[in-house]
Amino acid sequence: MTAAAVHDAEPRTEPVPAPDPAPDPARSEGRVLGVDAARGVALLGMMAVHALHVADAEGRPTWVGTVALGHAAALFAVLAGVGTAVLTGRARVRGGADTRRAAASLTARAIVIGVLGLAVGGVTDPEVATVILPSYAVLFLLAIPLVLLPTPVLVGGAVLGAAGFPVVSHLVRDRLPLPELGNPSLSWLVTDPLGLVRELFLTGSYPALSWLPYLAVGLVVGRARLRSPRLAAGLAGGGVALAAAAAGTSALLLGPGGGLARITAASSGLDPAVVAEALTIGPDGTTPTTTWWWLAVDSPHSSTPPDLARTLGTALAVLGVMLLLDRVRSPVLAVVRAPLAAAGAMTLTFYTLHVLFLDSPVDVYGPVTGYVVQVVAVLLLGIAWRASAGRGPLETLASAAGARAARWVAP
Repeated sequence: MTAAAVHDAEPRTEPVPAPDPAPDPARSEGRVLGVDAARGVALLGMMAVHALHVADAEGRPTWVGTVALGHAAALFAVLAGVGTAVLTGRARVRGGADTRRAAASLTARAIVIGVLGLAVGGVTDPEVATVILPSYAVLFLLAIPLVLLPTPVLVGGAVLGAAGFPVVSHLVRDRLPLPELGNPSLSWLVTDPLGLVRELFLTGSYPALSWLPYLAVGLVVGRARLRSPRLAAGLAGGGVALAAAAAGTSALLLGPGGGLARITAASSGLDPAVVAEALTIGPDGTTPTTTWWWLAVDSPHSSTPPDLARTLGTALAVLGVMLLLDRVRSPVLAVVRAPLAAAGAMTLTFYTLHVLFLDSPVDVYGPVTGYVVQVVAVLLLGIAWRASAGRGPLETLASAAGARAARWVAP
């Protein structure tokens, strides 16, 4: 999720005072349409992964598996960082009162999203959809110390985290019980709280610790001038270059470097179908620990350095393109992007409805028809709701909880 960013992380706030006489328009104006449009792209991508086939009968990735699998979830996580930056004034949080307010607001939002995710997970078959919301809630908690850091430290931490967290995970997971890889539910809080923490942080489908670089990079981007065409072009071009470099490095390590042969030799005790799926469609959040060469793969949801770098690059590229389109004055483009941005502004609501719809008797459609029906519904409902009510219902709940918590700790 998440996933899920899957909530209204860019509320209409009072302008943030700039340190110089000329205020930054990205800081002093309302919502940035390109960010909402990027959220809309992530939402439609996540819906495609759940509703359509990501692999064919031979186990090869379909176009959905190639384009959306892994990329949509990473885009959600990066946009979570962007939204967190907006919530904290697009600057490093300083001072006791400001720190308390930021921590309380993020914690309250995490609780709302976490409880919602556990409730939805309790009624959703993991074979239908893997609910990202509980891991997304953990990311909000982990964001609390990150918002206190200066931007250069966040950049360095993201690089070190993308390289180091997968290594730490590889070392630790060999000593941990195998994950259930089901959808965490409220019952886990009572029956297996340690297992819940373990899967959300390390061993589950969306391991929050390995995903911290997404959040850190999103915070860095969110602190920048989002309306700057130079920033947008840099994100688009730099993102494509990063994704290509990561994919190329993985291919070199696995092919000429001999990594694929080492993985095959070390996986003799594993189901060959599971190994093949982990190398193509991707594993369920983490790779096997039979050999260090697994850290060279870049398959979706493998949480390896190449996978994190490749999906981070595509997320930045999509965000950069959406921000560049903000500069294009075209009535046709405006008509096309308005529903996408409206849906992107209430992704928590639509993501939740999408997951519940998939695992309900109401979904009587085939994969393609069902996906088209959901996309049309999301785009039409989004534009209608935004025009009539504004913020989505679940977004309103999360925002109100965060605001109330902030006022309670520092009136």
